Amino acid sequence: MKKEGIVKLVKKKKVGFIRLWFTDVLGFLKSFDIPVEELSGALKEGMGFDGSSIEGFSRIEESDMIVKPDPKTFQIIPWIKEDRPVARMFCNVLETTGKPFMGDPRYVLKRNLEEAKKLGYTFNVGPELEYFYFRNTGGTEILDRGGYFDLTPMDIGQDLRRKTVLMLEKVGIQVEYWHHEVASSQHEIDLRYKDALTMADNVMTYRMVVKEVAMQNNMYATFMPKPVYGLNGSGMHIHMSLFKGKTNAFFDRADKYHLSSTAKYFIAGILKHARELCAVCCQWVNSYKRLVPGYEAPVYVSWAQRNRSALVRVPVYKPGKEKATRVELRNPDPSCNPYLTFSVILAAGLEGIRKKYTLPAQVMGNVYNMTEGERKKAGIESLPDDLFEAIKITEKSELVRKALGDKVFEYFIRNKRDEWSEYRKQVTKYELDRYLAIL
Repeated sequence: MKKEGIVKLVKKKKVGFIRLWFTDVLGFLKSFDIPVEELSGALKEGMGFDGSSIEGFSRIEESDMIVKPDPKTFQIIPWIKEDRPVARMFCNVLETTGKPFMGDPRYVLKRNLEEAKKLGYTFNVGPELEYFYFRNTGGTEILDRGGYFDLTPMDIGQDLRRKTVLMLEKVGIQVEYWHHEVASSQHEIDLRYKDALTMADNVMTYRMVVKEVAMQNNMYATFMPKPVYGLNGSGMHIHMSLFKGKTNAFFDRADKYHLSSTAKYFIAGILKHARELCAVCCQWVNSYKRLVPGYEAPVYVSWAQRNRSALVRVPVYKPGKEKATRVELRNPDPSCNPYLTFSVILAAGLEGIRKKYTLPAQVMGNVYNMTEGERKKAGIESLPDDLFEAIKITEKSELVRKALGDKVFEYFIRNKRDEWSEYRKQVTKYELDRYLAIL
């Protein structure tokens, strides 16, 4: 929708306030409100704000910044009940000169999508975000004992999922399906394929909606990757493909896997750079508590069609479903910054296409059951064991630096090092329980 159309729609719907949304480098949603009378000016010139208080944005001596609403993202917020409706718009962050701000995660993704466009591609993604419902923020009291696809009596989560889907539909987000996940009190709502920029915006909205609906029902929803020891963690499996116009560039009818050379190069690029991407796709200390054997989370760098122990899975082709040919990356978690995560994944895939990386053989057996020697012989690497190892690998990556840009890259690495340093100083309950009485 164009600017003029937004102004007319606002008047028609009697909107009272506009909430301007953007994200910091870590992927936290930021917002401030303006009265509807300021909308025309905001659409034309943007709104100024102090960027020095936003993670990864500006130093205090260069703090003035501008957010400019993207008209295509206008939606009335259905969970805010006011006399006059409140709407939201995602914004692009600009410098005072009007140039795009290099530290804006949304701009980072737009810049990488331009690289794909130069090669003639549109990057489409469909993430599967898992999350938990708990009684409140004070603990991890689970609400059910269900498992994968279970339909259990008195399932509170089932009702919350349904209400969440209805709310997502009200903000224009298409849902494919939803279900109970493997762990008790764990759930999943899958979003229908969209271009990567729209989907990144949708992921930010999705996380907000899930939490708002839970809160309205006196529950708490969390996208923390591994909130409960002994249960499966929450992932964000990302299905993706490249299109040229209306044609799926990943499909080849003559290939035994129905994968084009483009798709194979793309997968090879992700596999080659997988360890470098990990700090972005799995950006928290807690992320690596999920990436351990035994809980269906990927640990080893490999690909396969049916094998869900692989890092990259290629869903089996169904006749007549050429447009559905895609690859699935299984290590990202739902608490990542989607703008940066989609950016580095795309950059790795495009690097594989440009340099025509050779795709290794798919792994047919369960990688977890292989010995270390067998994995080494097969050339299968491991993902980083913890955030510290991931940081050390990522900070040497020219591909990730180029994808994120110097400003975001340097801040991100510095922030993650600070997080690891703080974590190392903590005395955990595990240490107290294990050592206090005997040492």
